[in-house]
Amino acid sequence: MADLLDNLKQLVELDRSFGIEFQGKPAPGQLPPLPSQRPAASDQRPAASSQRPTASDQRPATSGQPSAVPALSGLASADLDAIAVSIAQCRACGLCQQRTKTVPGEGSPTPELVFVGEGPGADEDASGRPFVGAAGQLLDKMIGAMGMKREDVFICNVVKCRPPGNRTPEPDEMAACLPFLEAQLTTLKPKVICLLGATPLKALLGLTGITRLHGQRKEWRGVPVIPSFHPAYLLRNAEAKKPAWEDLKVVLGVLGREPPKR
Repeated sequence: MADLLDNLKQLVELDRSFGIEFQGKPAPGQLPPLPSQRPAASDQRPAASSQRPTASDQRPATSGQPSAVPALSGLASADLDAIAVSIAQCRACGLCQQRTKTVPGEGSPTPELVFVGEGPGADEDASGRPFVGAAGQLLDKMIGAMGMKREDVFICNVVKCRPPGNRTPEPDEMAACLPFLEAQLTTLKPKVICLLGATPLKALLGLTGITRLHGQRKEWRGVPVIPSFHPAYLLRNAEAKKPAWEDLKVVLGVLGREPPKR
């Protein structure tokens, strides 16, 4: 028996000298793989793509159709610049397709008073600034009549892109922009909000009837809100300027101020 074991040992060592490894007997029902069936080292690694992703591949695909609003989580506590960046990236409604520039708003970062209008016009779309056309010039005079300057307040709109032909924004367009407006107001923490026209009245408070509700004190999340007429409406209807001034005096009253003596 010892001689048999010695002979087997010699045969194994001889095989090894030729590069042949001795393999034990497979378990019943199992066969060792043939050389052609043994997985190569490269087969054991996950297949790699033949092309590395380019920068464009790593960005979300875009199409001609509006996409979702950029992530708004935490936006309510963000600063105004972060909100403006999110507005510039937004493609949540069809208004994005024809815009030249987004118009987030401008003014004091710590205002007592915020004016909210309807949406940008042609001049605002070109400049990226709110209320810079004829209606904006009238608004500047209204602010001055209150004893304040444009840089003392914050001015923005419900929608941040120009509706074609300066038409009234559609409900879905207002709904798409409303999170931005709410985030701005939450960040600004004004003492009073003045809504200029029927569109912000509907968007922010869900109310209709600006001719009936102007000058009446409302609230948005605990902040006093005074609806009034849009300056563009005042340019077309001079008789509404006097009641609009009365509305602004209500705003001053909420702020604890008196109208400047003329």
